[in-house]
Amino acid sequence: MRVAMVGSGYVGLVSGACFADFGHNVVCVDKDPAKIEALTAGRMPIFEPGLDTLVADNVRQGRLSFTTDLAAGVADADAVFIAVGTPSRRGDGFADLSFVFQAARDIAQALTRFTVVVTKSTVPVGTGDEVERIIRESRPAAEVAVVSNPEFLREGAAIADFKRPDRIVIGAEEARAAEVISELYRPLYLNQAPILVTSRRTAELTKYAANAFLATKITFINEMADLCEQVGADVQQVARGIGLDNRIGPKFLHAGPGYGGSCFPKDTLALVKTAQDAGSPVRLVETVVAVNDSRKRAMARKVILACGGSVRGKRIAVLGLTFKPNTDDMRDAPSLAIIAGLQDAGARVVAYDPEGMEQARPLLSGVEYAEDPYSCAEKADALVIVTEWNAFRALDLARLRAVMAAPVLVDLRNVYRPEDARRYGFAYTSVGRAPERGAVMSAEEVPHRDGASAGGGTGLPPG
Repeated sequence: MRVAMVGSGYVGLVSGACFADFGHNVVCVDKDPAKIEALTAGRMPIFEPGLDTLVADNVRQGRLSFTTDLAAGVADADAVFIAVGTPSRRGDGFADLSFVFQAARDIAQALTRFTVVVTKSTVPVGTGDEVERIIRESRPAAEVAVVSNPEFLREGAAIADFKRPDRIVIGAEEARAAEVISELYRPLYLNQAPILVTSRRTAELTKYAANAFLATKITFINEMADLCEQVGADVQQVARGIGLDNRIGPKFLHAGPGYGGSCFPKDTLALVKTAQDAGSPVRLVETVVAVNDSRKRAMARKVILACGGSVRGKRIAVLGLTFKPNTDDMRDAPSLAIIAGLQDAGARVVAYDPEGMEQARPLLSGVEYAEDPYSCAEKADALVIVTEWNAFRALDLARLRAVMAAPVLVDLRNVYRPEDARRYGFAYTSVGRAPERGAVMSAEEVPHRDGASAGGGTGLPPG
């Protein structure tokens, strides 16, 4: 089948490349000439594991191409996907649909035959109705059906999510439109991916409801983490204990500094605004939004307390800037609020992230950037793990202890076991686990990884 993907950002590029890998002929359209030029040259505008290889393979096979010419891309397409951004609107937090509606106007002028126009972007309930109205008003004679096909892609695992989805949701008002989209996904039948055909409005709301529920799980376990710290329980064991219940499940029960990224913050807020406008407020989701916003700033206070109540004039090392590992996405990342809170308290911040530093530079002022975790930790008064990149899961704790000015480790992702951190001389703070009691070892007592002590002129600071 012939597919046009209008918008070559995260969703559009991943979806287009995966459709091409199924054997469809796909053209990705974008108004940004620099982006199209880069994609044509094989340079990815985003970091997503495996995406560069997937794009290159399908370009080489002639199934995937890129253009700024929307009319040429849409002409003779069986399905045209709208995959443009829907950021939160300034002022009221509602989804900004201006890009979606402009795409609908442009598509209308380019239609040449019966075409299914698909909203892949996350949009509020009723957006498909407006897209259809715009197209029919622009081209009254156009043969078109508008469908909602929300995406459920996790950054860092998007290709696997597209090719092995939990479900495919198709919101269609016409049977032949649902048949066209079902045929696009036919290669997934071998994976027995269930296809749920609903009304258009139901599909639109399903996306928001799914993200709001997952955001609620994250916020719930974060509040349980705070309670665990006060009563002496372990949130990781609590999460395992409730996650083994099949009615609850273990996913999205990892306590941390709060959710971020391109989806949960804007989608929960958009759902709140949609519900308020409809006269049916979703008070639970309203609370989730408020709790998550306050949590990020609270993590800065957690670091300050771990440093004895003040970070003024201190050098704080931050490992991880992106909102999650395996992406370069900095949108609503917890690190932004945490670093701002530390700087407001007088700290000097040095940071390292495997993929996100270039994206972070325009968002963070006054931050020094390091080349690796160890240079980041050098002469630091505290080391803070904000994002759980694999590269941070097995750091040489003895080496870190040796280069730091003070042995303070604040682990906001619970990457390390408290007893291991203490064994290497750290005053260790984590999330949702009772504060460890007992003396921190002196530098001379800190073991090396070969079992020897750190004494004998290592230059370690006193414990």
